Amino acid sequence: MVIRVLSPQLANQIAAGEVVERPASVIKELIENSIDADATRIDIDIEQGGCKLIRVRDNGCGISKDELPLALARHATSKIRDLDDLAAIMSLGFRGEALASISSVSRLTLTSRTEDQTEAWQVYAEGRDMQTTLKPAAHPVGSTIEVLDLFYNTPARKRFLKTDKTEFTHIDETLRRIALACPTISINLQHNGKLIRQYRAVKDMAQLAQRVATICGTTFMQQAIELDWAHDDLKIKGWVSDQVDCDYQYFYVNQRVVKDKLLNHALRQAYLKQAQSDKIAYVIYLQVNPNQVDVNVHPAKHEVRFHEARLVHDFVYQAISMALEIPHAHTHDHLCHDTVSASDKLPPNRTAAGKSIFTTSLEKGAAHQTYRLHEPNPGHYTSGQREKALYQHYVNAFNQTRQPTEPSTNYTELAIGLPPVQSLSVGKTLFPERTAPLVLDAHPVRLAVADEMLKFGQVLTIYHQQYAVLMQEGELQLLSLKLAQMGLYQAKLLAQTDQPAEKLLVPLMLSINQQEKQLWLQYAPLLTSLNVIFTFQSHKLVLNEVPLLLRNMNWQQLLSQLLNYLQSVFANHQSVDRLALAAWFAEQYAQFNASNKNHLIWTQAQAISLLNEFEQIRSPQIDVSSFLQQIDLHQLRVCFDTK
Repeated sequence: MVIRVLSPQLANQIAAGEVVERPASVIKELIENSIDADATRIDIDIEQGGCKLIRVRDNGCGISKDELPLALARHATSKIRDLDDLAAIMSLGFRGEALASISSVSRLTLTSRTEDQTEAWQVYAEGRDMQTTLKPAAHPVGSTIEVLDLFYNTPARKRFLKTDKTEFTHIDETLRRIALACPTISINLQHNGKLIRQYRAVKDMAQLAQRVATICGTTFMQQAIELDWAHDDLKIKGWVSDQVDCDYQYFYVNQRVVKDKLLNHALRQAYLKQAQSDKIAYVIYLQVNPNQVDVNVHPAKHEVRFHEARLVHDFVYQAISMALEIPHAHTHDHLCHDTVSASDKLPPNRTAAGKSIFTTSLEKGAAHQTYRLHEPNPGHYTSGQREKALYQHYVNAFNQTRQPTEPSTNYTELAIGLPPVQSLSVGKTLFPERTAPLVLDAHPVRLAVADEMLKFGQVLTIYHQQYAVLMQEGELQLLSLKLAQMGLYQAKLLAQTDQPAEKLLVPLMLSINQQEKQLWLQYAPLLTSLNVIFTFQSHKLVLNEVPLLLRNMNWQQLLSQLLNYLQSVFANHQSVDRLALAAWFAEQYAQFNASNKNHLIWTQAQAISLLNEFEQIRSPQIDVSSFLQQIDLHQLRVCFDTK
C-alpha cells in the first residue's frame, strides 16, 4: 500500500467528525467564538432543530476583511501564537479547527465588520472544495455566521441525526450550560421564527445567583447550599443540594463546561459521605490558575488535567462535603457532644473568599430554622495567613505519616477513582475536621458584651414584603428589612478600617475654593478612617481611594453631595463623628441600590441571609432599636380576654 498525504478537504471532513457531532455542537463552537470576541449579546436563530439553518449573530470585535478567508482555514486562530500560550489558555477556543470543520460539511456564510471598517465583508464556503468567495455586505460591528444544510454532503452522518425535537433539546441544553457559564452575556434563541429562550444578562459576576435562579428555578436555589471557598489560586463557588429532584449537574473550570473524572470522583465521594438521598444537583464554578490546568486534552474540550491533581481533588471534596454536612448535622446526636479547640477552626469571614460556607444559612422545614456553627476566636492571625498556616500544618503532618514506599501522587489511580476509605483519609489529613456542634440560633436580639456580636432569632415570615417577623425565646419582633440593610451597610463601613481601600484607576477631581478646602481638611481624619483617601492639587480635590463597599457608586456625584452634607453640618454647628458619617454613607448606598431595584421586594431567604451577614460583623455601635421593635403580645392577649 502506498502512503499518501491526505487532501485538505478530506482532512477537514475527518476533523469534523471530532468537532461536529450534531447541530448542538455547531452552536457550541460558534457561541464560544462569540464569547472570545468579547460579545455582550448573542442571538441564535435555528430552523428544523438546527438541521436546516443555524444563524449566530454577536456584537463582538468582528473580523477584518483581510482575515476573513483565513478564518475558514484549518489551524488558523487568533487565540494563541506560540507554545507558551498553550500552557495558560484563557479563551474557550484555541485550535482553529471549528470553522474549517463546519464549513466542510455545510454551506457556511461568515459576515463580519470591525469597528474601524466603514463596511462589512462576507465570505462564503461550501462543502468539500471549500472555495471561499469574498464580497461586501451590510452588517453592524460584530459577526454573523450562517450554517445551511448541515451534513448535506455526508449522507451517512445525516442519517444519524434524530428528530427535530430531539436535536432542539440538545441545543437547549447546550445554551443552558453556556448561559450559566457567562451570566454577563445576553443570549436569545429563536426556533422556526419563534422566540423560545431569552437569558438576560446580569451586571457582573456578583449577581451570578440571578442567572442561576432563572435557569435552575427558585426551588433549586431555596433548597441548595451556597459554596464560597478559596485557598491560594483555588476558588470554588456555587450551589449544591441533595433535596431537589432534578438533573442540574453543571461543573465549570475557569468558565468552561467540563466532565472530568477527577472532579466527578470528588463530587461522588462528597455526596456518598454526607447526602441522605440519591438526589444529586449542583452548579459549581472552580477557578484555577490557568498555568495549573491543561485544557488541551479532549477534542471537544470536555476534559481537563490539573498539575496539582491531589490538591484540587481534596479541595473540591472537602468544600462540598462540609457544605452538605450543614443541613444534616442536626440529625446526628453525636455532634452535640463533639468538641474542638479554637486553633483547629478556620475563621468564618475570610477576605480571600467572601462569605464562608461555615455560616451558610438555609431554609429547612416549615419553621425555616437557621443553623450556624459556633464562631472561633480569630487570634492574632489575619484570615488569609491563618488559613495558609493551618493548611501547611496538615500537609506537613500528612507527609510525616506517609510510608516510604508510597508514591507521592498517583494520577492514574486518582483519575479512575480512589477507594472511599483512602479518599476520606486524604481529606481528613489535608484539612481539619469540623466537629463543633451545630446549634439553632433562637436568642433575643442583644449585644453580647463578651464577644460583641449581634444575635438574631428565627425568621418566621415576611410581612408586607418589607418586614420580617422574628421569634426570639417566645417573643415576637418586627424588623424593618430596609432599615436593617442600612444598618448592615453602616456596620460594614465601620468594619473596613482593617481592610485595604479600593484604589481608583483614574482619580476623580473636584474643583474647590479655599474655604471648602479648609472644610475638607477639618473632616479629613474622619473620612480617612472610613477609607475615603484624597489629596489636593492646587484648587482641586483629588480622590484616590474609596471604601470597598462603595466602589460601584457614582463618586463624581457623591463627592458633591458629601461636600453639601459637610457644609450643612458645619453651618448648623453640629458635631459629626465616625458613626454619623458612616450612617450618611450607608443611606446614600441604600438609595443607590434602591435605584437599581435591589431588594425592593424581600423574600424569606434574603431576610435570613441579611441577618446571618449582620451577625458576623462585630459592631456594638449599631443601635438595633432603630430597625427592630418588639410586638406586645401581652396587650393583645388582654384585648382578647376582655371580649
